[in-house]
Amino acid sequence: SKLTSLGQLEMTWRSRVHFHPLLVRVLHKSRLRYYGKPEKKLDMPYQAYFEVADGSGMMSMVLWNSLCPEWYNSMKVGTVLLLEQYAIKTSYPFKTQPTPGDSQMKRFATIEISLNVRDPPTKISIIPEETVKPEWGLPEVKYRFITRSELDDLPNNHSCDVIGLVTFVGRAERARKREHGEDFWLYRWAHAIDGTSDQPFILELFATSQPDVFEHIHPMTYLVCTQMRVVRDLTENPSSTIYLTTSNESQIFITGWHKGQPYTKDTKVKNFIQWTKTQSEADQMKKTVIGGYYPFPRPPNNFLKY
Repeated sequence: SKLTSLGQLEMTWRSRVHFHPLLVRVLHKSRLRYYGKPEKKLDMPYQAYFEVADGSGMMSMVLWNSLCPEWYNSMKVGTVLLLEQYAIKTSYPFKTQPTPGDSQMKRFATIEISLNVRDPPTKISIIPEETVKPEWGLPEVKYRFITRSELDDLPNNHSCDVIGLVTFVGRAERARKREHGEDFWLYRWAHAIDGTSDQPFILELFATSQPDVFEHIHPMTYLVCTQMRVVRDLTENPSSTIYLTTSNESQIFITGWHKGQPYTKDTKVKNFIQWTKTQSEADQMKKTVIGGYYPFPRPPNNFLKY
């Protein structure tokens, strides 16, 4: 059928009601958002953002309401989609923006693709990776993996991806989203090493929309975290309190989930796997810790400083 591109959509969307089908690849995926309120009677008040791209550039795509439970888990980073009968809306200005792996990619920020059950009822098809043709010109998923030795030189809020061997995982903890509010964020701390430094990555992992992964992070698993943000305490000793925290678009993967993920082709991931083959599992096991209370950043040594 006749396809359109994201670039053509941006130029012609105001003058059209019906749009030609789109062929895009998912590059980023946000966590699932629940926006239900007691007074609003919506059956499935869910929403999820994706960043999708074709040869012309990248655009946001929003999955609404009952389409979320049906499609959210199937739309993985790297999935190729054929979209028919979708709507185009002006972009929501306050949404979070993931950092693209390819800094050269054009971004269409004025509009977004809206996928709904009606008005119009969107038709979504997933194209199996083995049938994707090179002539479609779809971009590959690119990452920004860093090693632990590179972390100390990165600025606050820098976006990156990491892979490491888990040596510590803390218990799940809760923090209030707002003071005096009843909603909580669920998070846990983890340490992961990659052989490039004596220090581990210190990771603050908030529960994403992957409970099956979040609950099963154990020592000795290979952990991949994408779209992490660098957090440094710029006030006192910057190097002592550098850690990484999840963002709205972070994805987390552990041993058993890596097969077929696009990052398996990344050079730094391959280097890490080579390093793990030189390690003795028994030696690493002795250094691992699980659970317990983990105060971080650490309080000062004496009360006067505190």
